[in-house]
Amino acid sequence: MKILEVLTYYRPWVSGLTIYVERLSRALVRQGHEVTVLTSQYDPSLPRYAVMDGVKVVRIPVAYRVSKGVLMPGFGPMAWKLVNRHEVVHLHLPQFDAPGVALRGRLLHKPVVLTYHCDLQLPAGLFNRVADSVVQVQNRLAGALADAVVTYTRDYAENTPFLRQYMGKKLHIIPPPVELTPCEDAEVAAFRARHGLAGKAVIGISARLAAEKGIEVLLKALPEVLAQHPNAVVLHAGPYKEIVGEEAYAARLEPLFQQHAAHYKRLGTLLGAELTAFYRSLDVLCICSLNSTESFGLVQIEAMSSGVPVAACALPGVRQPVTMTGMGEITAVADHHALAQAINRILADKAAYQRDARLIADSFSPDQTAAAYGRLFAALQQGQVDHNAPDPPAYERLRQMRDGRK
Repeated sequence: MKILEVLTYYRPWVSGLTIYVERLSRALVRQGHEVTVLTSQYDPSLPRYAVMDGVKVVRIPVAYRVSKGVLMPGFGPMAWKLVNRHEVVHLHLPQFDAPGVALRGRLLHKPVVLTYHCDLQLPAGLFNRVADSVVQVQNRLAGALADAVVTYTRDYAENTPFLRQYMGKKLHIIPPPVELTPCEDAEVAAFRARHGLAGKAVIGISARLAAEKGIEVLLKALPEVLAQHPNAVVLHAGPYKEIVGEEAYAARLEPLFQQHAAHYKRLGTLLGAELTAFYRSLDVLCICSLNSTESFGLVQIEAMSSGVPVAACALPGVRQPVTMTGMGEITAVADHHALAQAINRILADKAAYQRDARLIADSFSPDQTAAAYGRLFAALQQGQVDHNAPDPPAYERLRQMRDGRK
């Protein structure tokens, strides 16, 4: 099957959405599909055309930027060409250009699937309010034109106005793809030695430096954690320099980073085995996100599949990995006292929170995600799709594990 994946940013841009599409696309290629990604050339140094792990990538030059949004005059003509050449169109929201691509799919009689990754919530300001309203209109148009709408969890769908309107109609739940590069024990030992982790209680956060990630919640919780665990250290994996649209946020947090410099290490982007070594070096991972721009938190599964419990905020969708597995604590959103207490409880008895890491990893394997999409694509082509399907079997297996059932 020839599949066209469409999203505004793609790798090497680092975000949960870009990583999701990269993992899914690679897995679809492994399963014999032909995959093309249509995206922006957000960095002029990136090639217009490339093949990455068997995935064709077509990048359209950016003429103008509006915050994190991009305007691409060449996008429309290329979209016509690629939609015509492919059998299925797969859109990833939030995305300003989605309605136009979805309309092209309809006119050319190609099934259109829309995966809704998260809400878009721009910083305060009149201009951003207008931009946010425009994107919401674009989302609604794309949703109306799509043949099927996908999200990660029913919890997020029930609490998100955009998704709620499609429940029982054309909404489908598919687990997100998560995988880590294999890592030898010697590599983990070298990582721990390099960062001086011997004898330390290691707290992790894996996120780019962005306002919606709520990194200040962890920074404010740190004194309460240090009161009980004076040897604790935070390792922050993820880009933190020159993040588009986050300059003011970074400047606001810099005094807190300096205040806690002895216990807070920013590592930058970690890839491959080094990222796996990071997770395997942790005692707890924190998810501190503040709003519905976070819909799940793929990093939770990366941590859990490495045997690491999670202290996650109670946002819809984000609370689901801990809820389904029992592997961690759920805390009130933006409550640094609650986060500190959860971290301290996990550090005091990490083993009590650990579950079957292999089962968790298998439940979110990219091959399983790709197979679920493949079945949906084929059903749409044949006109035999079931829009009332129950939650994925993988989620029921996790709940059985949590409850001690087999």
